[in-house]
Amino acid sequence: MDFLQHDTITIAKDLLGVRVIYQDEQQTLTGYIVETEAYLGRKDRAAHGYNGKRTPKVTSLYKNGGTIYAHVMHTHLLINFVTQVEGQPEGVLIRAVEPDEGIELMSYYRGKTGFELTNGPGKWTKAFNIPRHLDGSKLNEGRLKIDTKNRKYPEKIEESARIGIPNKGEWTHKRLRFTVSGNPYVSRMKKSDMRQPSSTWRA
Repeated sequence: MDFLQHDTITIAKDLLGVRVIYQDEQQTLTGYIVETEAYLGRKDRAAHGYNGKRTPKVTSLYKNGGTIYAHVMHTHLLINFVTQVEGQPEGVLIRAVEPDEGIELMSYYRGKTGFELTNGPGKWTKAFNIPRHLDGSKLNEGRLKIDTKNRKYPEKIEESARIGIPNKGEWTHKRLRFTVSGNPYVSRMKKSDMRQPSSTWRA
């Protein structure tokens, strides 16, 4: 995954189906990304780097592409991948994953089973037991990795407005959320729209 040669929207779509892996001393937990949101930096009123805003909390967002930007919102840890060159604060929020390895352990960490396990940005990070101190570290150089070779490809990608972004003018409505169509692990998926997970990927 090249985080420097492509625009952030392209990367947000390309990440769908990529395998995310978290390893600590005891175990390996994996899943496939099914939902992302693109945040377009200085011009994006919903982005943490809007207008070039810099605080200690958003320092990682200004690092080179491939850096992990981890931040807490309403007590939930959210994981973003920085997507552009240093100083350009753009990134992709990983909103949901379809769990693969270590589902029993994920259920223990989350206290949930089924689609509720990982169908939200704070849910999958809790299921994977990801610590906040990963903020500022590089993907694939520590415990959090992505596997772009052993990945899946969405049968169809849906584009919609990002979630939880009121009062940001046109940025509230821009279609910068990307989901694997019909995958039941996508957040806020209507039951009537859910399909078998396996049928949402290309054969």
